Amino acid sequence: MMDKFIVLLVALPLLTAFVAQLLSDKLGRRVVTLSVVAGTLTFALAVLLLAFKLSGHGASRIVLAPVWGSLLFDSLTLLMAVVISGISLIVHVYSVRYMAEDPGYRRFFVLLDVMTGVLLLTIAAGDLITLLVGWHLIGVVLFFLLNHNSRSLQAYRYGFWSFITYRFGDVPMVLAAILLYRMFGTWSLPGIFQQITVHPDALTVFGLPLSETVAGLIALSAFARSAQFLLHTWLPYTMDGPTPVSALMHAGIVNAGAFIINRFAPVFVEANGVLHWVFLVGLVTAVIGSVLMLSQNDIKKALGYSTMGQMGFMIMECGVGAFSLAVFHLIAHGLFKGTLFLASGGVIGKARHDDGVPKDDLYTFVIERRPTAYRQPWILMAAITLAVPALVFGLAHWLVTDSLVIEQGAIILLFFGWVTGAQLLFSIHRMDSETPWRLVTLAVFSLTLVVLGYTFISHAFDLFLYPDAQFRARIYAAAGITQSEFYILVGVLTAVIVFGWMLAYRAASYHNEGRKQPKRSWLDFYALISRELYIADVYALLGRGLIGLSARLNLYLRWI
Repeated sequence: MMDKFIVLLVALPLLTAFVAQLLSDKLGRRVVTLSVVAGTLTFALAVLLLAFKLSGHGASRIVLAPVWGSLLFDSLTLLMAVVISGISLIVHVYSVRYMAEDPGYRRFFVLLDVMTGVLLLTIAAGDLITLLVGWHLIGVVLFFLLNHNSRSLQAYRYGFWSFITYRFGDVPMVLAAILLYRMFGTWSLPGIFQQITVHPDALTVFGLPLSETVAGLIALSAFARSAQFLLHTWLPYTMDGPTPVSALMHAGIVNAGAFIINRFAPVFVEANGVLHWVFLVGLVTAVIGSVLMLSQNDIKKALGYSTMGQMGFMIMECGVGAFSLAVFHLIAHGLFKGTLFLASGGVIGKARHDDGVPKDDLYTFVIERRPTAYRQPWILMAAITLAVPALVFGLAHWLVTDSLVIEQGAIILLFFGWVTGAQLLFSIHRMDSETPWRLVTLAVFSLTLVVLGYTFISHAFDLFLYPDAQFRARIYAAAGITQSEFYILVGVLTAVIVFGWMLAYRAASYHNEGRKQPKRSWLDFYALISRELYIADVYALLGRGLIGLSARLNLYLRWI
């Protein structure tokens, strides 16, 4: 019975889209009701299947056709199905009124149903061909959603950017599938993973190691889908599409990178060194995305760069071996960012009349930049700033596992958490509040609550997604580096963070000293950031160059 339900989970949105399109003239605007009801049933079915999985049902593969068309009934599939169907249902309900006056009202809901079905097909795919079909169709349907207003030249242009980037991400995925089939003679994902475990040192074309080559190709495909640095420009510029599409894209579609790395976890376990590059790319993306977010004056574009930074953190978590933590991050970020996008219009409308910000200590410090009367001794606050986050994060990790010293990934993640907590307490110290201890107490309590919840939930995800303790240990081992490299990495990260703090302190000093004109170096730095590192300009220049070259070639060959 459950095998039929997993098939129905994928088929229901696609069937709804087909019926809605076929009977759109007869049903009229009732198509929307059909779409919302089907979305509700899909979400309920996903929750039911997840509950069934939690009750102890093992993983299974449902084969619908001899060669391809199989579906997986496993922990990752069902967890992602609940997230996708839940966010899709919220977007459906929101769009009922938001898109009511749009000329393509019915077409929009048909496309939403198709996107939901394609996403569910991708996460449930049990063979490489089915996975490639879903992986490719996501980009195609996203293009039509982003270009919903076909009269907008800008929406078409940036929708095409995303389409091209997605096609670039398809190529390495196809190559990886070909290499795997050529080596093992099967399209089945469980079969391939079993063969990779048996033959970890297998070689492919040109004598290249199969595991490292395939893992590298999968990682490159994940980079394109999750807007990693140099492949990120499509994400913040696709804001001319409808807001519900932005919410669905940032809450679910762009998270495909973390999903595909988790799906191919048995391959990455055997791939020495690939996760190190994954960590580096994620780290660079996280820093650059967060910096570019701060320079935006458009709320949706700022949210786009915020998503880029969060995708960097997510990929970085995969790079340190915290695969299940990346899935938890995926879910938490999806719900959070989807809410922000759906509420962005209301925030803009209210801000035009009244910012509604209470004039308290926080407002005084952040907006008006006026200090209040009293500041605590800096030595005491420095001790609290450094010690409290370290104790909170160390205790939280110790409560769930005793292997802290052998998991380098855990140490790196705790290091970033410690830096974040220290920055929070340091900011409170600089606020010059008349009630500093109340603010510090609230900050420490909030930090402790968030960290404990984050740690325990991520540990639960670890046990649910990867119940085999030996396999979890192998993931961390694959992400490990030598002790000297680890110390160098921590030193570099510390230097970067200290440099960032110095920049923030210097910027605050300029304001407090009342300087009206910053130095030339600051203006150059702001110009670089405000122009988004000129990456989009370089791509536009290359595009114009290719078009000009093709025009000359056409004239030379007399094709026009």
